[in-house]
Amino acid sequence: MLKRCFAAFVTLAVVLTLAPQPVMAQAGGGAMPMRTPDGQPDVSGTFTYRTLTPLQRPLQFEGRESLTPEDAAAFEASERTRQNRDLFDPETGAPNAGYQSREEGGVLSYNEFWYERGIELTSDKRTSLIIDPPDGRRPPQTEAARMAAQAERAYTDEHRYDSYENRTMSDRCLGTSSAGPPMRSGAYNNNVMIFQTPDYVVIQNEMASQARIVPLEDTPKPPFAQLKGVSRGHWEGETLVIETTNFRGDAALTGPNMHLVERLTRRDPDTVAYEYTVTDLTVYTAPYTALMPLRRTEGQLFEYACNEGNLGMHGILAGARNLERQGRELRR
Repeated sequence: MLKRCFAAFVTLAVVLTLAPQPVMAQAGGGAMPMRTPDGQPDVSGTFTYRTLTPLQRPLQFEGRESLTPEDAAAFEASERTRQNRDLFDPETGAPNAGYQSREEGGVLSYNEFWYERGIELTSDKRTSLIIDPPDGRRPPQTEAARMAAQAERAYTDEHRYDSYENRTMSDRCLGTSSAGPPMRSGAYNNNVMIFQTPDYVVIQNEMASQARIVPLEDTPKPPFAQLKGVSRGHWEGETLVIETTNFRGDAALTGPNMHLVERLTRRDPDTVAYEYTVTDLTVYTAPYTALMPLRRTEGQLFEYACNEGNLGMHGILAGARNLERQGRELRR
């Protein structure tokens, strides 16, 4: 994983220039809904979705849907310090309250230079991106899901160095959960390009350089599961609705039974509301819905060059085999 400041994603930029460009009509001094030349509601552009607002409401804010400006400013300052990797203890990998500046702090695998996380809450100062259930948290997991997760953790702890197949999708440069679907704010690469044609919408995430091509008609679906699932879109008024199913078991936020509904609505020239509902009753006892703003950015997307020159996987497995030859215990 490398920071976004690498070679520009030239190919995608060329494709973007061929897509219909948005128009903004004026009527009576007020702006009418943005439209593409073919008349579709316009949700295209380059956006950032980085934010300090957590997906789930922290327990300290139980019962509080949003914060006052004063409480929000205090929380934002506290989070910026808590997450600052230049203030971490390099021995324990944990925040060190004694570090007051990067000169005093340690260096972990990445220092703060490489991060591009959010620096403030959403404009409405919500305490969670989850808006339903009302407590701002995911519903409880099913007993079967809890038992399966416990068994998977036990297996991973024992076998994480056996094979590349036992490493995470991020380790293997095959994608990350923050790129989605659904998209979620993460530590860096929180940028996305959306562009439209009359028949398709393309969602190109900067994270992992992965694009979803969403047909706007009910075309035949492939007979096999995919990393990003199988998506089909349609318009409901001003809102683009994307339904995605048929996820691979190792790719989805929950699992192969997830049913995901995403809604993208242009709020103003600078903002698209991105709302999604996750339904998977094999994992969660009820659906949940999150709402996250996509804010227009003048910056361009850059290539996510995870695979190029990435020797991490070789180093992990080669190091493990070397320790085994020496009869030394692997650090789990």
